[in-house]
Amino acid sequence: MFTLIVGGAASGKSRYAEDLLLRCTDTPRVYIATMEPFDGECRERIARHRAMRAGKGFRTVERYRDLANADVPAGCAALLEDVGNLAANELYGPGGAGEDTVNAVVLGVEALLKKCRTLVVVSNDTHSGGADYEGDTARYLRVLGHINRALAERADNVAELVCGVAVYHKGREPH
Repeated sequence: MFTLIVGGAASGKSRYAEDLLLRCTDTPRVYIATMEPFDGECRERIARHRAMRAGKGFRTVERYRDLANADVPAGCAALLEDVGNLAANELYGPGGAGEDTVNAVVLGVEALLKKCRTLVVVSNDTHSGGADYEGDTARYLRVLGHINRALAERADNVAELVCGVAVYHKGREPH
């Protein structure tokens, strides 16, 4: 089962995605973390997310790039948090996929789907800020938009988190 969760900043998508994985009681839970600890703000955010998961039985796998080679056990329930960071790492980071970012991320998710019984992927909403962007920001938003569309097409369920409420645009909330 593949569920894609999208939403804006602080919409509740991480908490909701974790709650979906907590329903998977008969399989190992894996949290695939994509945020690189570049600075104090990143380290604080990572610490908040770790605190949210504490005691919930997640094994954390840090994977900033090259998702296709993530070390996750066969048959697990995995949460990929989040595609926005992964896309930025692939697009701009040393050793990243650069112009092939869309393909690298989508193929990485496909590789996870071959290993995982349940996969929940968290991504950011794009182009809802009401502003015109240019340069690298516009490039990033285009890439993330292409990734989101490709993942939504492949997903069994697609939900948007709005003020903490899941609105399903495809499929339904998994049980």
